[in-house]
Amino acid sequence: MADNIITMADKQDHTVRHAAISNKKARFNYDILETCEAGLILVGSEVKSLRAGQASIEEAYVRFIEEKPWLIGATISPYEKAHQENHDPDRPRKLLMHQREIHRWLGKVKEKGLTIVPLKLYFGPRGFAKIQVALAKGKAMHDKRKQIRDRDMRRDLDRQMRKYK
Repeated sequence: MADNIITMADKQDHTVRHAAISNKKARFNYDILETCEAGLILVGSEVKSLRAGQASIEEAYVRFIEEKPWLIGATISPYEKAHQENHDPDRPRKLLMHQREIHRWLGKVKEKGLTIVPLKLYFGPRGFAKIQVALAKGKAMHDKRKQIRDRDMRRDLDRQMRKYK
């Protein structure tokens, strides 16, 4: 869980650091078509755990339940200093999006067989928890292999270019 944490400075106060949890596998497993920022409804102990960087969105996805977006499969570890009635780490969490975006993305997901995956979980400038979600289409295995091959070739080419500079 701790290997996918990126620290980022708050825009008002550069001394305050917030943890951002990223989903590195999403860009490898999916073709990203469109992104959007959404709010996240959390309980108090979840916010404390997120600020400590104790979360994972690797296996998470967004599902529409009664035309409302819900984040399913995200794990926010229980906060160890919280009351004995801590939050459930794997509970579904409601997302806050504009109604227009909800209807547009719901139509695309139903019609084209696309999925919505989270890319990054972070705190916005005003301290609210935000999640960057993407409308994505799954890649086939040969596309993934091609991407790995292209990345390796680019890396080798860069090494060769550095030798001659």
